Amino acid sequence: MTDTAPEETEMLAWAKGYAKKHGWILNKDEKQLSTVIKGLVRNKNKFGHQYCPCRLRSGDEEKDKAIECPCIYHKDEIAEQGACHCRLYFKDI
Repeated sequence: MTDTAPEETEMLAWAKGYAKKHGWILNKDEKQLSTVIKGLVRNKNKFGHQYCPCRLRSGDEEKDKAIECPCIYHKDEIAEQGACHCRLYFKDI
């Protein structure tokens, strides 16, 4: 990702570290990866939490904890489909 804001660089570093810890990789499509990272940063700045940009918030902070990245669904999605719904994390094949 080129020409990124410091917050995006930090979020990308966090996502890379999280993926590595679990034996996954990040999306190799730079455009898609950038879109998801920007969405996470936008949501963190706007709502105070890095909500998955591909899931709808209910507005109920307690319910929405389920969709904070990494959301509660990501491990099952990666195991079953090879990637999470946002296509941020992928199995490392």
